[in-house]
Amino acid sequence: MAVTPVGNPYVESSDLVANYPGASEALAERIDIVGVNPFANAAARDAAIPTPTEGMMSSLNDTDAVERYDGATWKPVGGKVLQVVSVTKVDTFTTTSTSFVDVTGLTVSITPSATSSKILILSTFQAGNSHDAVNLFNLVRDSTAIAQGTGGTNNATAVSTPGSDAGFLFNQVSISNLDSPATTSATTYKIQMRVASNTGTVGRRGVDTYAVVSSNILVMEISA
Repeated sequence: MAVTPVGNPYVESSDLVANYPGASEALAERIDIVGVNPFANAAARDAAIPTPTEGMMSSLNDTDAVERYDGATWKPVGGKVLQVVSVTKVDTFTTTSTSFVDVTGLTVSITPSATSSKILILSTFQAGNSHDAVNLFNLVRDSTAIAQGTGGTNNATAVSTPGSDAGFLFNQVSISNLDSPATTSATTYKIQMRVASNTGTVGRRGVDTYAVVSSNILVMEISA
């Protein structure tokens, strides 16, 4: 049977019999364009849709990402949280180093699904020093410090100043950053610490009890 294409799949009832094949074809094409079609992964989608049309949408089961074809490439739909990875530290870390060293246990790795993705990093912990000295912290991507204060040596908002007595005093420290790693390779984010002098610690609270409290670093991939 010959198919008579129609521009509008929603035909009048009087035309339904004559135009049914064309109406069905047009409706299917419309669904392909405006629907969100599920695929196992990008390779399966590309095999099923070798010549996509601008505006087509797809859902990838392996990454739980919804992508739109912009006429040239498939891109994640903007603003969606694609994945979340977090690590919780339940012990303490101490150092006397005046150069930045990694805080054991506050390291997390994430593999972005697209080079255009942003990575939001959030970290909170308790920190203190044994005397009248400060602790300084950096947020580092792989080996590059990405959250720094003026002068490029520390994050100005991540400074722990304990006071002047001979016991540990502790403050809560929070570090956050929206990063653009521009990669689909595994990327590591971590907290580094140094002291101005004496002994600094992460993961304790209280002058008398030295109670151990948890520390956390969390990263989220945000589609562009």
